[in-house]
This record gives sequence, C-alpha cells and structure tokens, in this order.
Amino acid sequence: MAGRRLTSTLAVAVAAALSLSACSEGSWEDDCQTSPEGVIECAPGNRPAAPQITGELLDGGRYELAGERGQVVVINFWGSWCAPCRAEIDDLEETYQATRDQGVVFLGVNVRDDRDKAKAFHSGRTSYPSIFDPAGRTALDFDVPPNAVPSTIILDREGRIAAVLRRATVVNELRPLVERVAAEQTPGGA
Repeated sequence: MAGRRLTSTLAVAVAAALSLSACSEGSWEDDCQTSPEGVIECAPGNRPAAPQITGELLDGGRYELAGERGQVVVINFWGSWCAPCRAEIDDLEETYQATRDQGVVFLGVNVRDDRDKAKAFHSGRTSYPSIFDPAGRTALDFDVPPNAVPSTIILDREGRIAAVLRRATVVNELRPLVERVAAEQTPGGA
C-alpha cells in the first residue's frame, strides 16, 4: 500500500515538474530585448501576433481590434482605482494627440472596475475609447498579469506586439516608442 502511494506521489510530482517546465519554455518575450527600465521591445522579425480582441466600449458599442489593421495601436490597461493610472493618463492623452496624425490609434482597457467609476474617471480626460472589461479577459489574452496595471502595449501596423511597458509611463518615454513604430515601413510599403 505504501509503495502505491509513493508511486502515485512520484508520478504526480513528475507530471507537475513537466508542466511547469513547459510553461516556462517558448515565451515570446525570449525573442525580444528588455531595457534596464523594463521596456520590452521586439524587433520586426521577432514580433508575435497580437490576440484578436473584441469588447464592449465603456460608453456603449463594440470594438474589434481587427478593424485597426494598418494603424499603430497603443493599448493601455487601466482602472479608476489605480493611482499610477491616474498619474499617467495625461501623458497618454498627450502622446495620442501628438501621434494620431501618424496613423496611431489608442485604446484603453478598463479592468477590475465599476462602470460608473470608470466612466467618471475616463470622461474628459481622454479622447480615445476604452473597452469595459471588469473580468480582465483582454489583459489575460495579452499576458498582462493582474498586478501589472497599468500596462501599455504598442502594436505595429501588421497587428504584432512591438513594445510592452508593464508599469506606468510618461510622455517622454512613450511618445518616442510610438513614433518609432509608426515610422516603420511595412512590407507593403505603407
């Protein structure tokens, strides 16, 4: 009897170790560079495709990321309860205003929040839309951990992840990143 329990315990331990090692292999971040400041940047040849997300907009209506193909998309994960989100919102709006004529669109993704509080926070502070995602499903699709709000992801014109910041940002950091991705030539010559 003790031999069976030992064999079962050993089998479970081996299976757990194998599954843990599988989870740590092959992360898309392995092919990208992380700066000392924690900015993850992927060279064009190493960029993973972004998940195809859809969602309900904070103010009503639907959003589909697929409709933004050909644009640089800056996605910011935020919550009205998040102090760093409050600190960065003016920098996000300033970067959006400075880059939108370069084919750049911004999208907020509101997570773990109450709709009324989110609308009150967002209203008058940004001119770009936000998805209301209280369950955080979009964040999970983008591998944004629950403790990494705010986070900002920059997608290139082909819908691939070009850069990730898993913390608050400022205009002097974000704008050059966005402009660099916006200035890239796509294979079609855009």
